[in-house]
Amino acid sequence: MTRQAGQLRSFDVLVLGAGIVGVSTAIHLRRLGLDVALIDRKHPGVEASFGNAGIVQCNGFVPHAIPSRPSQLIGIMLGQSSAVSYDFSTLVRLFPWLRQYHAASSGRGIETYSRAIAPLRALAAQDHLDLAASTLADRYYRKGGWLHLYRGEGSFRQSEIERHYARVFGVAYEELTTEDTNVLEPGLSNMIFKAVHWTESCSVSNPGAVVDAFWRGFVQDGGHSIRGDARKLQKGRGEWSLDSERGTITAPNVVVALGAWSSDLLAELGEHYPLVSKRGYHMHFQPRTGASLSRPVVDVENGFALTPTDNGIRLTTGVELVDRDAPPNPNIIKLTKRRASELFPLGQALQDQPWLGSRPCLPDSLPVCGQSSKTSGLWLNFGHGHDGFTLGPVTGRLLAEQIAGKESVQDLTAFSPARFPV
Repeated sequence: MTRQAGQLRSFDVLVLGAGIVGVSTAIHLRRLGLDVALIDRKHPGVEASFGNAGIVQCNGFVPHAIPSRPSQLIGIMLGQSSAVSYDFSTLVRLFPWLRQYHAASSGRGIETYSRAIAPLRALAAQDHLDLAASTLADRYYRKGGWLHLYRGEGSFRQSEIERHYARVFGVAYEELTTEDTNVLEPGLSNMIFKAVHWTESCSVSNPGAVVDAFWRGFVQDGGHSIRGDARKLQKGRGEWSLDSERGTITAPNVVVALGAWSSDLLAELGEHYPLVSKRGYHMHFQPRTGASLSRPVVDVENGFALTPTDNGIRLTTGVELVDRDAPPNPNIIKLTKRRASELFPLGQALQDQPWLGSRPCLPDSLPVCGQSSKTSGLWLNFGHGHDGFTLGPVTGRLLAEQIAGKESVQDLTAFSPARFPV
């Protein structure tokens, strides 16, 4: 029960971070009967949860690997890759992390990743739809899957391992010829060698609106949404406290779901996780006359996605490896637009400047989801990488069950914070 005395308010749990991971965690905690305060310094869902491609994918059993084909590496080094761009000093600083990431994205690392992530992917779409139905967000969801596009035989063959694991875990897909692809999406050009249609996935027309609807559902269920700076969190005897716009709030439990900013706060608490930000951009465009898309499509080799949204065609870019807080690089969206226009006729830009966000990634490509092994009352839910939108609702539910002491059907050992020495 929430207790209030003067300017002091006490809750059962403070959830720090109001992206889709934090909002999902908060709403499930509330529905389990706990008094919950959701804390963020901004409106919910305006960071990485706002800017993604809006895909809830059932596939994705292989980590996003570092490009290895010679043509890709040359393009990256010459600054002509839309899949990966980098700052040299950042690359040097991240070299040990990148070695770990590469090892976890190949060989036995793929097997480990796929076995860990498969149960979450099996639950992800239904968890989304359950939350959507109860918060009036279902109007944003659409069936029809999404398309992986391949411009050449080499990139198609290289991706066979993803289809192998899809067969292992029983996820359906269809291989399409150029002609098949054009029947499904007439707006795409003939530059496509082959495509894979992941039929069981779904997508949304407005990721930010989905998070906003989830947040409103949380408030309507009796949850408390409070503006505050997570960096003001303090650990006391048996409880946490934070000075917010509504005064000091306290709770015996706190959830850190701050995405790419999680490591900043945790370092102040004496816990250090190898979290790296992969930056990405998006921009909306009006399609040229007569062109349209009915589902998201991704150019696998070039790293970008095109998604039909309520605000036009959203172009999302590949990975930028620079300091999280470095100034934006406008050349990335320009280069990506040129590549994307080869596949789909993008017209006028519908915003003045591209949106920029950060994907929080750990070297094994798995999120941290569980109780801190070092600090009592501290719970963690971050590091979802490219899958924050997909996995936010399911990891939020599973962590909420842990906090509430409920028995869960899903073992979270693979995602335990204890796998990293802090």
